[in-house]
Amino acid sequence: MTALLALLASSAAHALDIRSVSRHGVVLYQAPQDSSKKLYVVSRDTPLEALSETDTWVRVRDRDGTLAWVHKADLSTRHFVQVVKPLDVRQRADLDSPVLLHADKDVLLELIDNNHAGWLKVKHRDGVVGYVRIEEVWGA
Repeated sequence: MTALLALLASSAAHALDIRSVSRHGVVLYQAPQDSSKKLYVVSRDTPLEALSETDTWVRVRDRDGTLAWVHKADLSTRHFVQVVKPLDVRQRADLDSPVLLHADKDVLLELIDNNHAGWLKVKHRDGVVGYVRIEEVWGA
């Protein structure tokens, strides 16, 4: 029982803190100040891993591993994942389940639920709700 509790505590400690960009045209900076070098601009709903934060800035990592700083106000707690290679969104959490839609690389899907043993319940911007394999997306 003690080993199980330790494993669960360890898993919770390693859970990623994923946040999504709250609006289009958000600038990611090299350092936590507006006068710092601008690295690039990201679109609304792009998932970023939050690594640390100050009162007004969050240090983040993107899908490619790039580290940057973003204004805390430009992040949302809505959780999106980014498709890493073309995939099928399925009706159920099963490879034999009917395909509801095909999603290309970089498509953003809203994460609805992640309690399906390797599958994520997601929602496409067109309203289609289905399941994808966790290894097919980034940001879960």
